[in-house]
Amino acid sequence: MSKKITRRDLLNGLALGTGAALTGYPSVNWALAPSVAGQRIMDAPSASAYPPTLTGMRGSHPGSFEVAHALAWQGEKPATYQTVDEHYDLVVVGAGVSGLAAAWYYQKQQGADVKILLLDNHDDFGGHAKRNEFHHQGKMVLSTGGAVQVDTLSGYSEMATQLMADLGIDEDMIEAMQRQTPTDYLLGGQMQADVGLSIKGEGEHEHVTIGGHWLKFFHGRGDYVSAVEALPIPEDQQAKLIAFFGGDEDYLDDLSLLDKWEYINDTRYNHFLIDRVGLTRETLPILGAHLSVLNGPSGWQHTVYEAILAGAPGLRALGWVTNFIDSAAAAVLDDVSEIRMFPDGNASVARLLVQALIPEVAPAMDGISDVAIAQFDYDALDEAKQNIRVRLSSTVVGVKEMTDEKVQVDYVKNGEPFRVTANHCVLACYNAMIPHLCPEMSDAQKQGLSYGEKVPFVFANVLLADGVAFSQLGPTITQCPFDAFQWVVAGPTMTTGGYAPPRAADDPMAILMMGSPSPADDETSSARDLFRRGRHKIYATTFAEYEQNIREQLQSLLGAHGFDHETDIQAITVNRIPHGYAYWYWGLDDPEWSPGQAPHEIGRKQFGRISIANSDSQARPYMDGAFDAAFLAVDEQIA
Repeated sequence: MSKKITRRDLLNGLALGTGAALTGYPSVNWALAPSVAGQRIMDAPSASAYPPTLTGMRGSHPGSFEVAHALAWQGEKPATYQTVDEHYDLVVVGAGVSGLAAAWYYQKQQGADVKILLLDNHDDFGGHAKRNEFHHQGKMVLSTGGAVQVDTLSGYSEMATQLMADLGIDEDMIEAMQRQTPTDYLLGGQMQADVGLSIKGEGEHEHVTIGGHWLKFFHGRGDYVSAVEALPIPEDQQAKLIAFFGGDEDYLDDLSLLDKWEYINDTRYNHFLIDRVGLTRETLPILGAHLSVLNGPSGWQHTVYEAILAGAPGLRALGWVTNFIDSAAAAVLDDVSEIRMFPDGNASVARLLVQALIPEVAPAMDGISDVAIAQFDYDALDEAKQNIRVRLSSTVVGVKEMTDEKVQVDYVKNGEPFRVTANHCVLACYNAMIPHLCPEMSDAQKQGLSYGEKVPFVFANVLLADGVAFSQLGPTITQCPFDAFQWVVAGPTMTTGGYAPPRAADDPMAILMMGSPSPADDETSSARDLFRRGRHKIYATTFAEYEQNIREQLQSLLGAHGFDHETDIQAITVNRIPHGYAYWYWGLDDPEWSPGQAPHEIGRKQFGRISIANSDSQARPYMDGAFDAAFLAVDEQIA
């Protein structure tokens, strides 16, 4: 089992307070519907609730997690259930992209007449592929609240490629998406776009933003010397960064070739920066924001090799490995064909899947040409006349194989317990919840399912009355290594899917703010421990605290350009994703397992009429991994 961190889709898919110990969560009153406080609908396109336009606390929103936490933490669930007069060929637990793909594969292989029910604890489908939709002054402004990008299809399996092609996403469409994305938008795959670096200065404490292309500066490309000299840090640290970026010396020249290889695979990246490069701990965040947003933890939890493969600086400073790693960086920095993006991130992929499964939800939609702007009728998701139904706000609390060749699925919706049956079940949900849903499975399988810790992250979207102040900042994306949100990006500006993005500075715009809650200053803890603490921090942070952080950071970042948070900010959506990217194996924490013996391989084994499909079961946080898992789970059940 390889422990390398390979290049992943950027943000598939991005002050420590371990927070209040959340183990004391109160018991759930099963007779009462969960609260949805802190949300409001702004100019929704229909009278019924339309989740993408909800603002306030989203992602793991109030009402989506309480029932699951009561089960996982206290072992509490209803004692009795109301049996619903519904029997399905397949019940899928989870309506993220893996669950939707499982339904798609099952219908494709078994025929259009199969009956499928998808259950999801959230009030929207798509899982991490969240759509944030604002309406202001007669204009719709889109952004992503989770999974961001689509990789090129060359690395997809045959099954995943076919699924994408049937949705209209083929190689021709991938090329068209590039043409539909402005050249200054990095997240859309335009890697030549400027990337700024913003650091709080002295005096009025306003941020100093140095433009250019810092992802290239980090690797000794462009005028990195002038850029580093503009940083508000001590001159000796500037000099060390300049030498490091430029590759002026081999920082491992005292080691043999074999020792160098062992060093970069066994040494924490931050130790390398301190011990070999001579950077101070105060300087480290400048190089760590990229790692934190991309992978979750800082350079303390990455080996030197892992950090550099993820794009961190050091390409020209490792002696004999220079040429190899510099070629890897060239692919990251220069290739414009690696990634693409819809205006709402991978929510468009989820919308395409839902419309393919339930055409009634958007009967006028043509497909990929108007997926970003098509109106979706959420009331049509769960109509009795349909063979395929998506039932939202429904938390599954038990899945059991019965003696009569059926699977019994128990869930709670609006505080009321229900039970349905099916011939088969696919669990496309969080791995660590599965042992609580299926207590009859073996201890070994439970341990395999519980081994990984998903990577938490927070994406906030801020609607501005206009983009005047942001346009004067310069780059459309800037890194803020000393702030709560380490990346600040203009909302998506591509026209893919029929979207008409903001174009003029006086148009309303969204600002996307990405942050990793995992502690960045912990030198010894494992990545898994940090992810747990980051998750606790997410749940312990109120929306008011997030809002204050957002307002203070944007005011400091944009205040010099006339920005006034009190009048310019029109709405804020905070997408907290405590169970985010799938866990992959880390060189500092995880051993090498024999083939078939890694925890995710043991955990995903078929359990009678129950199979498991999620990116956790693939141990890699990619959308195509979720598709592959869905195909394998369905294949198991129909074999």
